[in-house]
Amino acid sequence: MGLFSDMKVLYHLALKPVRGKSHAERMENFYGGQADAYDDFRKRLLKGREDLLESVHPADDGGVWVDMGGGTGSNVALLDDRVKDFKKIYVVDLASSLLEVAQKRFDEKGWSNVKPIEADATKFKPEEGFADIVTFSYSLTMIPDWFAAMENAVRILKPGGKIAVVDFFVSRKYPADGRARHSWFTRSFWPVWFAGDNVFPSPDHVPFLHHYFEPNRYEERKCKIPYMPLLRMPYYLFVGTKKAEGMVVPSISIADGLPETGADGGED
Repeated sequence: MGLFSDMKVLYHLALKPVRGKSHAERMENFYGGQADAYDDFRKRLLKGREDLLESVHPADDGGVWVDMGGGTGSNVALLDDRVKDFKKIYVVDLASSLLEVAQKRFDEKGWSNVKPIEADATKFKPEEGFADIVTFSYSLTMIPDWFAAMENAVRILKPGGKIAVVDFFVSRKYPADGRARHSWFTRSFWPVWFAGDNVFPSPDHVPFLHHYFEPNRYEERKCKIPYMPLLRMPYYLFVGTKKAEGMVVPSISIADGLPETGADGGED
């Protein structure tokens, strides 16, 4: 892939209006014209996926992995030889054009245990009724009701199951102790810049994950954005274990928000 492919992706990212009445229609409208160039560009844009996948291991009986917003199946491809050790892998997405790329990839590899599914991450349930691990790789920021997607992940995860998330974010103005506190520019610029693509870096992902999962690994990082050499976008990596069975996750909507779990009391 070269400059022409990059320009096609950048056109869809920065210039092409995203149209559609439903989230599924908007996703397909956004990705339909760039599906073939999608993976190459995202390799340079979406950092930390390889580190995230270090936490993705099959259970003793093979286990079930659900990759929410898995698109072209590139996360599965990164596992390569480990794929066959899983009992079942579901790649869930609403963009049919991306799933077509995924199906072709899996057919070429002969991975009959991997199944692309056109479905909503807020409602999908594996045929087995449960998952051993659920991943969100730069997909949580693209799900309008991400609260519902996370609630669904909690529902389908087995007790002791793992969630693994890597995504863009911005901090709260007053984050909990020990977490990054981003500048006013960072907190203001990136949500506006990404909003045109229906990507919404949130200050609430990190508090939610820490509240409802026992953290095994948490890192805050920054990455370069292609063709924007002077800017660095914050992203986080979270791997956690589902807390004890019987924990109730209250049904909430995107408008409700979450209470702070700590604050540093600083000033801008």
